Amino acid sequence: MENPFDPGYYREHELRQMGFAEVGDDVRISRNCTILGLPNIRIGSRVRIDGYCTLVAPGNGYLRIGSFVFVGGYSLLSAGAGIDLEDFVIVSQGCRIYSRNDDYSGEHLCGHNVPERFAGITSAPVRLRRHVMLGTGTVVFPGVEIGEGTAVGAQSLVTRGLPPWGIFAGCPVRRLKDRSRRVLELEQEVRKELGK
Repeated sequence: MENPFDPGYYREHELRQMGFAEVGDDVRISRNCTILGLPNIRIGSRVRIDGYCTLVAPGNGYLRIGSFVFVGGYSLLSAGAGIDLEDFVIVSQGCRIYSRNDDYSGEHLCGHNVPERFAGITSAPVRLRRHVMLGTGTVVFPGVEIGEGTAVGAQSLVTRGLPPWGIFAGCPVRRLKDRSRRVLELEQEVRKELGK
């Protein structure tokens, strides 16, 4: 009997038959995720996406996930205008990344059911460079690029681009200190060990 409390993961051989643009090796996506826009989603190798995540890449949107990436449970990647997660990115549990956002000023109507000419939607790609880490519950807004090696603390709000190799936290985020670059050495060791 299957355990109803453990839905398990789809593996790359199953995912490749579902219509994704690309799926690398050693990919695991929880069976209870919601994923829309499969032809617009590319996934590298050694990727794990945990339960109850929602990945949305409709229309002209796209989602590109590099290799050695982890997306924690209950996260949302809303990629209507595009999201890039480069290699070794960590998106902790409950993060929200938006590449499109409604205008709340009252100057426009809001919601997906409104014709676009009446909506003041901000629409811009989001990019998380190599070795970026987002702490639990972090929210990232459209047009943000987070520089290589930057870590963002839990429950942070990222509304602007962040430079590389810093540690940021807060609502909105502010720089706390520099981050070690030792992960670059460790990356080379991992790639050598795995032949990647």
